[in-house]
Formats: sequence, structure tokens, C-alpha cells
Amino acid sequence: MISSFQLGLIVLGVAVVAAVVIYNRWVASRLQPRRARPASPDGAEVRTMDADVVAQALDDRLEPVLRDDAVTGETSPVASGSRPPLTASASLPLLDTQLDALVQLTADTVVSGDAVLAALPGTRRIGSKPFFIEGQNQETQDWEFPRAGQRYASLRAGIQLANRMGALNEIEFSEFVVKLQAFADTLQLGADFPDMMQEVARARELDQFASAHDAQLSFTLRASRAAWSPGYLTQHAARQGFVAGALPGRMVLPAAQPGAAPVLVLQFETQAALSEDPDQAALRDFSITLDVPHVARAERPFVRMREAALALAASMEGSVTDDGGQSLGKDAMDRIGADLEILYDALEARHLPAGAALTRRLFS
Repeated sequence: MISSFQLGLIVLGVAVVAAVVIYNRWVASRLQPRRARPASPDGAEVRTMDADVVAQALDDRLEPVLRDDAVTGETSPVASGSRPPLTASASLPLLDTQLDALVQLTADTVVSGDAVLAALPGTRRIGSKPFFIEGQNQETQDWEFPRAGQRYASLRAGIQLANRMGALNEIEFSEFVVKLQAFADTLQLGADFPDMMQEVARARELDQFASAHDAQLSFTLRASRAAWSPGYLTQHAARQGFVAGALPGRMVLPAAQPGAAPVLVLQFETQAALSEDPDQAALRDFSITLDVPHVARAERPFVRMREAALALAASMEGSVTDDGGQSLGKDAMDRIGADLEILYDALEARHLPAGAALTRRLFS
């Protein structure tokens, strides 16, 4: 017969084994990426989302983007961390003396839009700089990108003086002159070119200003405990107003004005976003980025960036750091906010307010 002592040892052993099993399961569950909450039968999340966020997500599912060239359909690949150039788009302003080296093109007779389109160069980019050709509509007297069926009393062209790739140089200006002269000869137009050295000097000055007043801020959110699955992250980000972006692993916070650049961009690992089993993909961090010159001051972008980062860190058990992994506290964020106000003032004093189309062209 089993003595009471032996029975006690058996009970104790079973309890220890059970405790070890429970502990191992608990540890395993802690190491598993956190998953999104299940949806209710009507498709809504179990945890109620703010009504305004839901409405915005439904209305702005596509990420606002700028087309590279509305006329030719040209595109430029944009790599992470690159400083891409931007060419003409119907959503951008017309040529401007502040940003472009202008050339007046004169004709003895009215020129048809069809003839202009047929004579346009195959590409409207020289080096890293876009150049544009516009016509003054005979009926409206407005300057516009050439359109079929329209007639133009005069034409003009311009090459952008600077962008994030640097300032217009002598080689680019000379190539612009050659290409534009060929266009003018085809349509029998006279071309009044500005002085190259003067325009190159203007380009360098503008580039110096842009380099001194450019800012692209990034917060990194790191998991303090368990990793996150992509679904868990996107579910929490949606509650802060983020919607799916154009690329995997990318979400955006849309601007209030249609067609404007997104206020914030949230990015996480692309491979995790494309995983065959997203619930098993583990994310330890993601970033929230603000391209300061591209977002209007009225959007309160840094305030919203700060609020979104802190809210996500709290709800997902994470911490907010800079790119180097240093924790960002209240004082550090206050200093960043104060510096941004100075930057906004400087851009406005130069008549290049953040978020304006000209400003977005310059900082592209």
C-alpha cells in the first residue's frame, strides 16, 4: 500500500510537473507575436474604433501620391532614404521664377497644342532636374501644360534650379539649352535664354537654403515585451487614423486636403507584410516619419506624430526612440517641436511654406 508520505510525494510531483507545463506555455505565449483581435460577425473590430477614424479609413484607402509626369507617364524609382526628383504634374503649380530658370519662346503665329505635344522631347528630365514646357491658352490667357485641341499664343519653358539631388549645374543647363533649342526649331520658335552663370548661381543659393532648412523626422517604436504581428500593428495604427499605403509594410496618415502629401508615414518590414502566415511574422520595431517641408503647418504634423507615437507605445507595450535607439522623453520632444517652429518661420519668410506645391517641388 502507498503510504501517506509516498502519496504526498506523488501529489507534489504532479503539481511540479503541472506548474512547469503551465510556465512553459506561458513563456511560449509571451514569445509569440501579438495578433490582431478577431472581427465581430459584421466585420467590425471587437474593440470599437473611433467613428471619425473609420470614416477616414474608408474614404482614403489609397495613399495620396504625386504623379511624376502627367503628360509622358514617366516615373522615377524611389529607394528608401533617397532624395527623388519630381517632374511635371497637373496638380503642381506652373513655372515660377523662384524655382525655375525660365526661357520665353516666341512664335509668329498661334501654335496648336497638338503640334506642341508632337514636338515635345521624349523625356523631360535632364540629369536630376525636371524641365517643363507651358503654353498660354489663347482663349483663357492662362498658362498651362500643353493639351491637344488647344491653341497657344505664346510658350515658355523652364528647368528646376534645385531639388534634394542638388543644384542645377553648368552641364545640365547646357543640355537643357540644346534640347530646348531643338524643340524650338521644330516649331519655328524664337528662344530667349537667360545667362547660364547667373542661373547656376541662383541655383546654388537656393540649394544652400534648402539644405539648411530640410528636415525629415523619424520616431522608432520598439517592442518592450512580446513582438507584434503585422495584423496587430495595423489594427492599432488604424485606431490612430493610419490607412494602408501604396506599398506593403507602409501606412499613411492622410492630410485633410485631397491630393496633399500624407501627414505621416508608418513603415515596417516588407517581408513581414508579405509573409504567407502574417500571424507568425514577428515585428520588434517600426518607424513613423514626417517629411517636414511636404506637410502644411496647419496640419499640426509634429503634434500628431508625437501623439500617435505615444498612443501606440502605450497600447502596444513599446517605447519611443530615435534612430539610434535613444529614448525620447518629453523634454527631447519639446525641443524638437520648438526647432520645427523656427524652421516653419524660415520657410514662410522665403515664400516657401511647408506643404505648398512649390516647396514640395524643391524638397523632392
